[in-house]
Amino acid sequence: MKRKYLLLITALLVTFLAACGGDEEESGSDLLEDGVLTVGVTAGPHEEIVEKIAEIAAEDDLEIETVVFSDYVMPNVSLDEGEIDISSFQTEPFMDSMVEERGLDIVKVADTVTFPMGVYSESVDSLEDLPDGATLGLPGDPTNSGRALLLFEQAGLITLEEGLGVNATVNDVVDNPKDLELLELDSAQIPRQLGEVDAAAINSNFAIEAGLSPNDDSLFIEQDSTFVNLIAARTENQDDEVVQQFIDIYHTDEVKEFIEENFDGSVVPGW
Repeated sequence: MKRKYLLLITALLVTFLAACGGDEEESGSDLLEDGVLTVGVTAGPHEEIVEKIAEIAAEDDLEIETVVFSDYVMPNVSLDEGEIDISSFQTEPFMDSMVEERGLDIVKVADTVTFPMGVYSESVDSLEDLPDGATLGLPGDPTNSGRALLLFEQAGLITLEEGLGVNATVNDVVDNPKDLELLELDSAQIPRQLGEVDAAAINSNFAIEAGLSPNDDSLFIEQDSTFVNLIAARTENQDDEVVQQFIDIYHTDEVKEFIEENFDGSVVPGW
């Protein structure tokens, strides 16, 4: 009799554990504890695109909360610390530099859009009009600083040491015929400080947020930009099914058409 009871209890326990395991496998996601996917973005186009994705996701019963940051550093820190689930705002070289510098456990999971960087000015109408000794503002973080220096080189303002690419610094300028002063500033603040310099390189998401049109207002714009932005996740969640669901929605024709119709070439699909 005891043996029968023991077998019955064992069978019930196996059935219970199997049912629990089945429910966990069926949900397929470790992120949606409260039923909401939180996505970190910077204000402007990234925010608008994710809000569009949220509209589409709601039709599939996926709720997305957009968390807006004012800089490039905190979204990565917040993602690493679990305060947000994924992020969509940065290029791969920038993320790689932050991962190395701060030891973050985050990875790229998909490509998103490209924002051509431009040179803007409130004091001159052409880069040829820049006076000798003019001040050029550029982002102060390592990756965007190198990107801006490459942009200035494309525009014919300076020459950099060969082979450095995005790793170039202001100390790697080998030719500066107009003796331009290169002033590194906070990326997000450059549009507000544009009147304090003769010209500046500005990331397009911050330019657009400040009411500047990369196509209409820039004096020079990045040629054939390879700086594609990305979606990032914590390493442990990179294969989570809700992360893939977000990627699949982002890469739909509906979102691509939204980007093309709303940003007039200032933001370009990069997938």
